[in-house]
Amino acid sequence: MKPQKIFFTALFLLLWAPLCFSQTKIKPVTPTGAQSVKSSPAYAEVLLRKTELLSELEALLVEYTEEYPKVKEMRFETGLLQKELERLTAAGDASKLSAALGRLMVRKCEIGVDLWALQQQYNDQHPDVKRAKRKAEIFEAAITDILQGK
Repeated sequence: MKPQKIFFTALFLLLWAPLCFSQTKIKPVTPTGAQSVKSSPAYAEVLLRKTELLSELEALLVEYTEEYPKVKEMRFETGLLQKELERLTAAGDASKLSAALGRLMVRKCEIGVDLWALQQQYNDQHPDVKRAKRKAEIFEAAITDILQGK
């Protein structure tokens, strides 16, 4: 290449390149609203459990009907998990949605299923039902405490 071409090319790059690049600003991508909630550890934890349950449920439905007790139990738990996912989506501050909160919600749903199964067998005055209700209340209080930031 001729020295003049190299000189003019270098001169062009030195003069125009900064002007071209200085006008283009790269904005960082930050999740907003429901998008940030859905990318939170708590949402992932609850969604993981729901997905595992649905997978197991599909395997069971190959051999059993909807009336099979385990199928009913799994349907009930997926309903509880779905309510928790909706609750998380409605939460305003995504910074509070930790993995520990997700585990609390999953465990609360498991306790809710245990309570539901006990209520199918016994009345509300039975000691086992009372214990399960109290357990569920304790988990609910912890979840509410985190979400409300008290």
